[in-house]
Amino acid sequence: MSTRVVLIAGAAVAVILAARLLMPAVWWTLGRFRVWRAGPPPLHASAHLIWRDPGPVTALDAIYGPGPAGSGPQLPFQFLEEHTTGSQPSVSVRDGRGRVWRVKWGQEVRCETFAVRFASSCGYFAEETHFVAAGTITGATTLQRARECIDERDGTFHDARFELDDPAVTKMFEEHSWAWNDNPFVGTRELSGLKLVVMLLSNWDTKDRRDVARGSNTAVFEHVRPDRRREARYLLTDWGGSMGRWGSNAATRGRWDAEGFAEQTPGFVTGVANGCVIFGYAGQRTADVAEGIPLEHVRWFSRYLEPLTDDYLARALRASGASAEDTPRFVAALRDRLGQLAAVGRAEAEPLAEDRIA
Repeated sequence: MSTRVVLIAGAAVAVILAARLLMPAVWWTLGRFRVWRAGPPPLHASAHLIWRDPGPVTALDAIYGPGPAGSGPQLPFQFLEEHTTGSQPSVSVRDGRGRVWRVKWGQEVRCETFAVRFASSCGYFAEETHFVAAGTITGATTLQRARECIDERDGTFHDARFELDDPAVTKMFEEHSWAWNDNPFVGTRELSGLKLVVMLLSNWDTKDRRDVARGSNTAVFEHVRPDRRREARYLLTDWGGSMGRWGSNAATRGRWDAEGFAEQTPGFVTGVANGCVIFGYAGQRTADVAEGIPLEHVRWFSRYLEPLTDDYLARALRASGASAEDTPRFVAALRDRLGQLAAVGRAEAEPLAEDRIA
């Protein structure tokens, strides 16, 4: 190999390494600028919520999730537009009831559909989302990315996620979203509970407002209550990195992988230190999500996990498109993780050894 080739190869490696080192700083700077330029969110709410009591298990619906029973997308589906942003092909359609749905395909379909059911069952806000195994969208022509997902000859499609686009809700994304370390609930058990949901589902894609240059996965939805007062609900809007392996980089993480999800489960809870539970989880915001969750917050949250039986989890998984093979594997792994949370709460109910010695 000539010296010239070696020098060129070395220069190329140096450029790649420099780019990898500089990109986080570039994203941070661009994100800060975009947030500053956007200004404060145009919120008019008198109440700010991140959680509400989900009620008795009889009130939970594994099939329909956060939406009311029978609220799923209704045939026929009329094509409205194709979306060119986002990591997966997506279009908007109008259904037979006149409601607009954002339809998405790809690897995130099943994990997102299940995650919103699990999160809402624990009391956290989530968008109404449904898995549709097959259907037809009329008028879908001249498609780009979605051409692989919708047959332009007859409009048929398979394995899609339908997410309701409710015009009555004021939605604040990206620059007007929220950050794990900057929101009205920092330090509360309710925020800790959402972090536990994230880790229980191995959702590694935890980008927030600080990551707006790459896309924030948090949002604030403003609802008008029956008394006409406005209520701001803080939620996660993208669960596409869940139900697989957690990890801080693309080489170690995954999504909708029952085997990988089960393999990491023994390392879900790894210990307790200074009154806080230690987790094996890693993601894009590992420290913000996994660190500093007090035992008392875990005990509080565990009460809302008790009603989630294996049958309930299995029905939610099947409603999300899980196969007959994957469903019991996911259920067993989730039961193990829920058991680890309950066990650490019980085991540490008494003062810690170091506290007794002190």
